[in-house]
Amino acid sequence: MSGQTLTDRIAAAQYQLTGSDVARAVCKATTHEVMAPKKKHLEYLISATNETNVNIPQMADTLFERAMNASWVVVFKALVTTHHICIHGNERFIQYLASRTSLFNLSNFIDKTGSHGYDMSTFIRRYGRYLNEKAYAYRAMAFDFTRVKKGADGVMRTMAPDKLLKAMPALQTQVDTLLEFDVHPKDLNNGIINAAFMLLFKDLIKLFASYNDGIINLLEKYFKMKKSDCKESLEIYKKFLTRVTKISEFMKIAEQVGVDKNDIPDISYAPSSILESLETHMNSLEGKKGLKLTPSFCTMLQGSPTNNVSPTSTPAKTAGALPTLEPPPSEATPAAAASAEAATDSLLDLDPLSSSGPSGGASAAPTSWGGKGCSCTEEYFTYSISLSSLSTVAFGDLGDMLMPAMAPQAAGAASPVKPAGGDLDSTMANLAGSEFRFTFVRNFRVNSTATIQ
Repeated sequence: MSGQTLTDRIAAAQYQLTGSDVARAVCKATTHEVMAPKKKHLEYLISATNETNVNIPQMADTLFERAMNASWVVVFKALVTTHHICIHGNERFIQYLASRTSLFNLSNFIDKTGSHGYDMSTFIRRYGRYLNEKAYAYRAMAFDFTRVKKGADGVMRTMAPDKLLKAMPALQTQVDTLLEFDVHPKDLNNGIINAAFMLLFKDLIKLFASYNDGIINLLEKYFKMKKSDCKESLEIYKKFLTRVTKISEFMKIAEQVGVDKNDIPDISYAPSSILESLETHMNSLEGKKGLKLTPSFCTMLQGSPTNNVSPTSTPAKTAGALPTLEPPPSEATPAAAASAEAATDSLLDLDPLSSSGPSGGASAAPTSWGGKGCSCTEEYFTYSISLSSLSTVAFGDLGDMLMPAMAPQAAGAASPVKPAGGDLDSTMANLAGSEFRFTFVRNFRVNSTATIQ
């Protein structure tokens, strides 16, 4: 009980007398101690969300009540606890948050009891906005972008164009709100904000996986869309390019505070030829003068991009080619058909138990974009990362919050089919030794025979 205030003990005793073990666990997780919520209290709350006789609204309402406290410590820990349950608890918890008419009202929160509380109040307001946006996105889409299945047959890769154009702005807004946390390494000076940062870091990796899947799906369907959808898709892609830059900056912060370089994906930027091709197609739909692709122009587009992988990056592995878009029957060739049939897709497969492909470097996957007289080729590069260790210097005061809760799986074991919500829901320490493969668009070529009218 060391470090707890008399108020903490009285609140816990009151809930114990009323027989509400869930509310008592919430109080225990959100004490005035300047440290991350204890693992035993978080695990109890997570397991409670899976019990049919547990009142989820009562759990959430108690967290919201604790978030109205005047102390920045209690409020921040209430937000961290809520976020932790959203990630690791049953999905009906975030379903209830999405159904509420009001969420965290912290836009004017400030703790003036000290300079430290004043500084932390800024991050509390930003963190509260992100958790609200997470619930809003679930309300709009009826699923959590961090929980959905990734890869070839994932939700974002198989989504219909009309729903995809609705999902991408919601996903972009959630990513933007997360990046607005905008923490500096010197601000990560206590266990509570460190815990919040690690939860945001986990969310960002999973959000970017869904984001990248959605962009690939959008590019696959771009040349078959009507003009209004093409225009919207082009704007989404332009915003994606700026988000990649900001995500890279966030990853650099993670590196500076103790996350190993090999544990962070080395993100390369897509070549400008992709944007040029999309804009040219958009201009053709708007009736502007078409661009005839001369051999010299195509040679420029086909220039090999610079490999931006740092020397310290983990060796790349071939993730396989993306599924191809079939060209019109009159234009299809036997070679293209064979290539399309052999193509496989494990883009951004973030399942740590899934088997990886054979070791290799960059793998080129021919992708034929049918329609509009344009045939394009994409080249993909795979990054392999291993989330193995965190610096105990920067995150030593996290306590046992992020310790493994299960034994590591045997190497090469077959990955069981996981329900939605089981994707990457282990803690960061559970990810030790697991390899994630990140595949990014590395080149986008337009063949010299293609003419855009």
